[in-house]
Amino acid sequence: MMDIKEILKILPHRYPFILIDKITQLDPPTKGSWVGRKGQAIKNVTVNENFFQGHFPENPIMPGVLIVEAMAQASAVCGYRTELNDGLPQAVVIAGIDNARFRRPVVPGDQLRITVEVTKDRGSILAFHCEAFVKDELVAEADLLAKAFPRKERADS
Repeated sequence: MMDIKEILKILPHRYPFILIDKITQLDPPTKGSWVGRKGQAIKNVTVNENFFQGHFPENPIMPGVLIVEAMAQASAVCGYRTELNDGLPQAVVIAGIDNARFRRPVVPGDQLRITVEVTKDRGSILAFHCEAFVKDELVAEADLLAKAFPRKERADS
Protein backbone atom coordinates (compact mmCIF):
# COMPACT_ATOMS: atom_id res chain seq x y z
CA MET A 1 0.00 0.00 0.00
CA MET A 2 2.90 2.37 0.69
CA ASP A 3 6.45 2.03 -0.61
CA ILE A 4 9.63 3.43 0.92
CA LYS A 5 9.37 6.71 -1.03
CA GLU A 6 5.95 7.39 0.51
CA ILE A 7 7.15 6.33 3.98
CA LEU A 8 10.06 8.78 3.75
CA LYS A 9 7.57 11.61 3.11
CA ILE A 10 6.02 10.86 6.53
CA LEU A 11 8.93 9.75 8.71
CA PRO A 12 11.96 11.98 9.37
CA HIS A 13 14.22 8.90 9.74
CA ARG A 14 16.89 8.18 7.15
CA TYR A 15 19.55 5.54 6.60
CA PRO A 16 20.79 3.84 8.69
CA PHE A 17 17.83 4.35 11.02
CA ILE A 18 14.81 3.83 8.79
CA LEU A 19 13.64 0.41 9.97
CA ILE A 20 10.55 -0.30 7.87
CA ASP A 21 10.61 -1.05 4.15
CA LYS A 22 6.94 -0.87 3.20
CA ILE A 23 3.41 -0.56 4.55
CA THR A 24 1.16 -3.40 3.38
CA GLN A 25 -2.01 -2.40 5.24
CA LEU A 26 -3.36 0.89 6.52
CA ASP A 27 -7.03 0.99 7.43
CA PRO A 28 -8.79 4.34 7.25
CA PRO A 29 -9.54 5.90 10.63
CA THR A 30 -13.07 5.91 11.97
CA LYS A 31 -14.79 9.27 12.02
CA GLY A 32 -13.98 11.18 15.20
CA SER A 33 -11.41 8.71 16.54
CA TRP A 34 -8.47 6.66 15.37
CA VAL A 35 -9.09 3.90 17.93
CA GLY A 36 -9.16 0.60 16.10
CA ARG A 37 -7.14 1.84 13.12
CA LYS A 38 -4.78 -0.91 11.99
CA GLY A 39 -1.61 -0.98 9.98
CA GLN A 40 0.98 -3.49 8.90
CA ALA A 41 4.62 -2.89 7.96
CA ILE A 42 7.42 -5.06 6.59
CA LYS A 43 11.09 -4.98 7.57
CA ASN A 44 13.39 -7.18 5.51
CA VAL A 45 16.25 -8.15 7.81
CA THR A 46 19.52 -8.59 5.91
CA VAL A 47 23.05 -9.41 7.00
CA ASN A 48 24.08 -6.02 5.55
CA GLU A 49 22.43 -4.14 8.45
CA ASN A 50 25.08 -2.03 10.18
CA PHE A 51 24.10 -3.23 13.68
CA PHE A 52 25.07 -6.84 12.85
CA GLN A 53 28.74 -5.79 12.82
CA GLY A 54 28.63 -5.65 16.61
CA HIS A 55 25.46 -7.57 17.58
CA PHE A 56 26.86 -10.22 17.25
CA PRO A 57 29.43 -10.91 14.50
CA GLU A 58 29.50 -14.68 15.09
CA ASN A 59 25.76 -14.99 15.79
CA PRO A 60 23.88 -11.99 14.29
CA ILE A 61 20.68 -11.09 16.16
CA MET A 62 18.58 -7.97 15.56
CA PRO A 63 18.63 -5.95 18.80
CA GLY A 64 15.28 -5.91 20.61
CA VAL A 65 15.45 -2.15 20.97
CA LEU A 66 15.55 -1.87 17.16
CA ILE A 67 12.55 -4.17 16.84
CA VAL A 68 10.71 -1.76 19.16
CA GLU A 69 11.97 1.17 17.05
CA ALA A 70 10.60 -0.53 13.91
CA MET A 71 7.28 -0.89 15.76
CA ALA A 72 7.43 2.82 16.66
CA GLN A 73 8.05 3.79 13.04
CA ALA A 74 5.14 1.64 11.86
CA SER A 75 3.01 3.25 14.59
CA ALA A 76 4.04 6.74 13.47
CA VAL A 77 2.85 5.97 9.95
CA CYS A 78 -0.38 4.45 11.30
CA GLY A 79 -1.01 7.50 13.51
CA TYR A 80 0.01 10.11 10.94
CA ARG A 81 -2.54 12.78 10.20
CA THR A 82 -2.22 16.11 8.45
CA GLU A 83 -5.56 17.56 9.49
CA LEU A 84 -4.01 18.54 12.83
CA ASN A 85 -1.76 21.58 13.06
CA ASP A 86 -3.06 23.41 9.96
CA GLY A 87 -1.70 20.82 7.56
CA LEU A 88 1.82 20.79 8.98
CA PRO A 89 3.39 17.34 8.89
CA GLN A 90 3.63 15.53 12.20
CA ALA A 91 6.58 14.28 14.12
CA VAL A 92 5.65 11.35 16.33
CA VAL A 93 7.95 10.43 19.21
CA ILE A 94 7.79 7.57 21.69
CA ALA A 95 6.55 8.70 25.09
CA GLY A 96 6.35 5.27 26.70
CA ILE A 97 6.98 1.57 26.18
CA ASP A 98 5.07 -1.04 28.19
CA ASN A 99 4.77 -4.81 28.15
CA ALA A 100 7.66 -5.35 25.72
CA ARG A 101 8.31 -9.06 25.20
CA PHE A 102 10.78 -10.79 22.91
CA ARG A 103 9.90 -14.39 22.11
CA ARG A 104 12.69 -15.48 19.76
CA PRO A 105 15.70 -13.92 18.01
CA VAL A 106 15.27 -12.14 14.69
CA VAL A 107 18.15 -13.02 12.36
CA PRO A 108 19.35 -12.15 8.84
CA GLY A 109 17.00 -13.57 6.24
CA ASP A 110 13.89 -13.05 8.38
CA GLN A 111 11.08 -10.84 7.16
CA LEU A 112 9.60 -8.98 10.11
CA ARG A 113 5.86 -8.31 9.72
CA ILE A 114 4.76 -5.65 12.20
CA THR A 115 1.09 -5.16 13.04
CA VAL A 116 -0.10 -2.01 14.75
CA GLU A 117 -3.45 -1.06 16.24
CA VAL A 118 -4.41 2.29 17.75
CA THR A 119 -5.81 1.54 21.23
CA LYS A 120 -6.25 5.12 22.52
CA ASP A 121 -6.63 8.49 20.81
CA ARG A 122 -6.31 11.62 22.92
CA GLY A 123 -5.58 14.03 20.07
CA SER A 124 -1.83 14.52 20.19
CA ILE A 125 -1.35 11.42 22.40
CA LEU A 126 -1.83 8.02 20.80
CA ALA A 127 -1.45 4.51 22.24
CA PHE A 128 -0.63 1.50 20.09
CA HIS A 129 -0.48 -2.25 20.52
CA CYS A 130 2.24 -3.70 18.29
CA GLU A 131 3.18 -7.25 17.39
CA ALA A 132 6.07 -8.49 15.25
CA PHE A 133 5.95 -11.80 13.40
CA VAL A 134 8.34 -13.88 11.34
CA LYS A 135 6.12 -15.94 9.08
CA ASP A 136 3.22 -16.69 11.46
CA GLU A 137 5.34 -16.84 14.62
CA LEU A 138 5.01 -14.02 17.14
CA VAL A 139 8.56 -12.86 17.88
CA ALA A 140 7.95 -9.61 19.81
CA GLU A 141 5.19 -7.36 21.12
CA ALA A 142 4.87 -4.07 22.95
CA ASP A 143 2.44 -1.34 23.89
CA LEU A 144 3.66 2.10 22.82
CA LEU A 145 2.57 5.57 23.85
CA ALA A 146 3.39 8.35 21.39
CA LYS A 147 3.17 12.14 21.27
CA ALA A 148 2.48 13.88 17.97
CA PHE A 149 3.49 17.47 17.33
CA PRO A 150 3.94 19.61 14.20
CA ARG A 151 7.27 19.61 12.39
CA LYS A 152 8.61 22.99 11.41
CA GLU A 153 8.44 22.56 7.63
CA ARG A 154 5.31 22.06 5.54
CA ALA A 155 4.64 18.79 3.72
CA ASP A 156 4.45 20.58 0.36
CA SER A 157 7.76 22.46 0.75
